[in-house]
Amino acid sequence: MLALLHTSPVHVPVFDALRDEEHPGLELRHLVHEDLLTRARCDGPSSVADDVRAVLGRAAADGARAVLCTCSTLGGVAESAGPEAGIPVLRVDRPMAAAAVAAGPRVVVLAALGSTLGPTVSLVEEEARRAGRPVEVRTLVVEGAWARFEAGDGEGYVRLVADAVRTVTDADSIVLAQASMAAAQHVAQVAVPVLSSPRPGLAAAARAVAPASAR
Repeated sequence: MLALLHTSPVHVPVFDALRDEEHPGLELRHLVHEDLLTRARCDGPSSVADDVRAVLGRAAADGARAVLCTCSTLGGVAESAGPEAGIPVLRVDRPMAAAAVAAGPRVVVLAALGSTLGPTVSLVEEEARRAGRPVEVRTLVVEGAWARFEAGDGEGYVRLVADAVRTVTDADSIVLAQASMAAAQHVAQVAVPVLSSPRPGLAAAARAVAPASAR
């Protein structure tokens, strides 16, 4: 069983659909903790580290073979707590960051929340060091997008993100920092690769829970 740590319930159907499409038979257990993101935005991700560790510990005790954190703001905190939990803890955006580095040195990170930029930029730079590649990361907050998200206006949210994608120039790839932005990947219709995290993140987590003989 794969547990998924979410900070919004909107991610549940997205990952269920990806599972049904690409990983049939994979058992998912969704753990939704909206309060963690609210507090992390106010006081920083480290302020909720103990609570994240507690969530991961309960997931392991309940039989999870791995946990996928779908929140980019909390991804680093969750990943760091993996050894204590005793099971693999993956951040959904790491495969996306690796793909961005592979696409070229000019990476633009888009986020609807400013609190997401720091962790995502650090992750891209970490993947660049790991790959031995140069990277230059620029950032852009999509103004007004998060208010649309919180109001339940999914279409408006995606539209604003897609509009922001179209303004980007001089980039080898555009990273959509939050899993909730994924739908804008295809709506924007630009020549530059637009990368989102849910699909590659779930694929990596599915490999983590698969029997060794199936990997």
